[in-house]
Amino acid sequence: MTTLLLLHVVAAVLAPVLVRWWGRQAFLVLALVPAAAFGWVVAQWATVTGGGEVREATPWVPALDLTITLRLDPLALAFAGLVTGVGALVLLYCARYFEPGDEGVGRFAGNLTAFAGSMLGLVLADDLLLLYVFWELTTVFSFLLIGGSGTRVAARRAAGQALVLTTAGGLAMLLGLIMIGESSGSYLLSEVAADPGGGALLVGGTVLVLVGAITKSAMVPFHFWLPAAMEAPTPVSAYLHAAAMVKAGVYLVARLAPGFADVPGWRPIVLGLGLATMLVGGYRALRQNDLKLLLAFGTVSQLGFLMVLVGAGSRELAAAGLAMTVAHALFKSTLFLTVGVIDHATGTRDLRALSGLGRRLPALAVVGGLAAASMAGLPPLLGFVGKEAAFTALWDGGLPDRTAAVTVLVVLVLGSALTAGYTARFVWGAFARKPGLAPTEPAELVHPPGPLFLAAPAVLALTGLVAGLASPLLEPLAAGYADTLPLLAAEPEELGLWHGLQPALALSAVTLLGGAALFAGRAALTRFQQRHAVGASADEGYWNTMQALDRLAVLVTGTTQRGSLPAYLGTILVVVLALPGSVLLFRAPWPGEWRAWDTPIQALVGAVVLVAAALALRIRQRLSAVLVVGVTGYGLAVLFTLQGAPDLALTQFLVETLTLVVFVLVLRKLPKDITERHRPRERAVRGVIAVAVGVFMAAVGAVALSARTAEPVSVDYPEAAYDFGGGQNIVNVTLVDIRAWDTLGEISLLVVAATGVASLVFLRRRTGTVDRLAPGQVDEQSGRRGRRAPRRQWLAASIALAPERRSVVLEVITRILFHTIVVFSVYLLFSGHNDPGGGFAGGLVAGLSLVLRYLAGGRYELGEAAPVDPGLLLGAGLLFSGGTGVVGLALGAEVLQTAILETTLPVLGDVKLVTSLFFDIGVYLIVVGLVLDVLRSLGAELDRQVEEHDPIDAAPDEVILR
Repeated sequence: MTTLLLLHVVAAVLAPVLVRWWGRQAFLVLALVPAAAFGWVVAQWATVTGGGEVREATPWVPALDLTITLRLDPLALAFAGLVTGVGALVLLYCARYFEPGDEGVGRFAGNLTAFAGSMLGLVLADDLLLLYVFWELTTVFSFLLIGGSGTRVAARRAAGQALVLTTAGGLAMLLGLIMIGESSGSYLLSEVAADPGGGALLVGGTVLVLVGAITKSAMVPFHFWLPAAMEAPTPVSAYLHAAAMVKAGVYLVARLAPGFADVPGWRPIVLGLGLATMLVGGYRALRQNDLKLLLAFGTVSQLGFLMVLVGAGSRELAAAGLAMTVAHALFKSTLFLTVGVIDHATGTRDLRALSGLGRRLPALAVVGGLAAASMAGLPPLLGFVGKEAAFTALWDGGLPDRTAAVTVLVVLVLGSALTAGYTARFVWGAFARKPGLAPTEPAELVHPPGPLFLAAPAVLALTGLVAGLASPLLEPLAAGYADTLPLLAAEPEELGLWHGLQPALALSAVTLLGGAALFAGRAALTRFQQRHAVGASADEGYWNTMQALDRLAVLVTGTTQRGSLPAYLGTILVVVLALPGSVLLFRAPWPGEWRAWDTPIQALVGAVVLVAAALALRIRQRLSAVLVVGVTGYGLAVLFTLQGAPDLALTQFLVETLTLVVFVLVLRKLPKDITERHRPRERAVRGVIAVAVGVFMAAVGAVALSARTAEPVSVDYPEAAYDFGGGQNIVNVTLVDIRAWDTLGEISLLVVAATGVASLVFLRRRTGTVDRLAPGQVDEQSGRRGRRAPRRQWLAASIALAPERRSVVLEVITRILFHTIVVFSVYLLFSGHNDPGGGFAGGLVAGLSLVLRYLAGGRYELGEAAPVDPGLLLGAGLLFSGGTGVVGLALGAEVLQTAILETTLPVLGDVKLVTSLFFDIGVYLIVVGLVLDVLRSLGAELDRQVEEHDPIDAAPDEVILR
């Protein structure tokens, strides 16, 4: 199972490349991944239906007792079969849905494949926290798929709406899962469902989990996000919003129902919202003219139906719910794909503009008709089997309360009549010939569908037919799950097409007759809906709420954020002194012995740092103040050196140097002098706060050292660094091995920071690479014509600089030192496991070499030195570092666990390689990418704005004439 999930990850990563190579034909290759997973799921049928299960457990974070636990039982098998089978067919469908040259197909292919893997992981997860991880992954990929390329406003709004609602529900669910896990004493889903425990903590956790389920499955009052998501391409609607994502909430309720159905609040929430959703969705579907919207509201209605069945908590309704879930996935995905074919063939989805299409596309009409018959509950389709099983279960008392069972049955019959009504409207609107409307002629078909385009919906429709005829074969699967719930009827009734003349058959007939009556009176029904339209809607309520939150945010920000950085910082520091400071003063265990310094040199360095800090307060020139502040950082590096920490000292020196460069780049946009003057009282208050905070931090350090009672964990680091990490540099081994998870999080923040800085500077358009001087290009400031010099000529782009900006000394030094610095950075990278250095220090050194090239040759020279997209370096580095953990996991080791490889080579002799080196290479690339992005934004882009007199930099009352 882990291998299948990793296959989806690899396919998702490679998808953009495959699409670039092979175009839309790449979908045929990508479809093999979920197809292989479907084959494996089917191969486990005998094991699972025979009473067994398939389980895998892979250590994830042993120190926190986190394990990737996957489990395939009857319920997971049913949902995994839908996720993989429908997913493979949808990817096959995409090979003809998209046209050659369509924009963003590679990104779409990667996101859709990644979503398929995330959904498969969700239904296989047997750990509450792992389930939540996959749950949120489906939310993220759904957002990306609905939003598409981001060029359409409606798609962006729909994607944001779906993200906000499902993420909010997911956060509530996370809290509920933690409460349930703590209440039951286990985080294994199988154990929690079998014995959830009890108490108020369990009740609260259950309600919060249901919040996540109802938002994900679009229950009332959160149903409106699903129709809005129809802005997504048809494959997304067919897969995410029919067969997969919206089923996540149904799956979670079905998974927890055996143990939670009797928890107070469960049945009122599940049954009440499910019934309301079925009626609201069905009623809204009857007035839709867009075929896709009609199916969307129908999906909302059917999700309410499914939620009632799987959440009722009885054996008979659970079996019907599982059968109906499979049927719904088959017929609704077929219908969405059918609408996609119609849209491609005719260029419209408006049923008022379609006429006679069934005669022009008979094969499509047969496919759509079969799926529609299953949705309406006509025999011998699987939809009829599931609906009749639900009616029979409720008639025989499928709920503990007989009155509740009758009420639910009446509402389900009414909702099924609505289903039959909008099904007839769909078939009529899509394929029938309408009076007064000219039939669609073959010449009017924009893209006549070919066999491959029709293959996916045809297979799904035929599967629904075969599954209905062979429904008894599904009984072992349905019973395998349903037997985990109590039987409330006298005896269970097996799935099948014919059970004799029973009340359920009569109720099915009633629903069909009711649907026929609704369709026959569609004109009168339309007038009734228009006359009695509800003034308010959940969708409007959502947007009104969001606007109110925006206004509240503006009000709070305007009240608290007054634009004074000293006020903000002073408030924060005063709070620190008042709260932690008072605790430290009255309750902290103060050390019994104080030592000012170990050597007089430390005292001398400390004095220099204090003098520099004091001078920083008095100097009025910004550049001088920055240089003096840098002295404090260099002084700290000297203290690290004196204390025997060369790695920390090296890193501090490099970071301080790079920070000075960044300050200097930023200062070009600020006035030369600090002109703001403060009154003596203000300076005195700030001085008191600054000194008090300094004393407080020194006291915290002293107290922290004296308060230790346990043996430090770092005592074993020297031995562990060599035995497990294969290195003698404890600092580097700690970063890339012992605490690799921390480092991975920190470098992820570096990527975010680099992206944010560049986004703030590139206000108009962010290009891929740094500017390069093209042949014949005339630089606007120097007026000199550029020429691409031979590769033997160095600093060729410096000719674009104005003569007064060129420095012969700096150019000569750069020519001499650049390659040496780069080689030294690589040396630090490879030697860091045993000697001072590592990927972070090496990346900083390489970044400083780029700084040198930029200062010597200008923005065009930066393009010559690093003609690469900084984002590519950042992404590759993060992928490199994270990939080492995935590879280790695939090889059966722990995530980010280091492997030591030793061998003897003919020339090199004994060679020792640790896999954490590749993690360090990722850190190196990220740091280089970060520096390059900073130089590109704060350096080259600001240069361009100054040289071109960019209007962005103009004063509010200044007009730039071109």
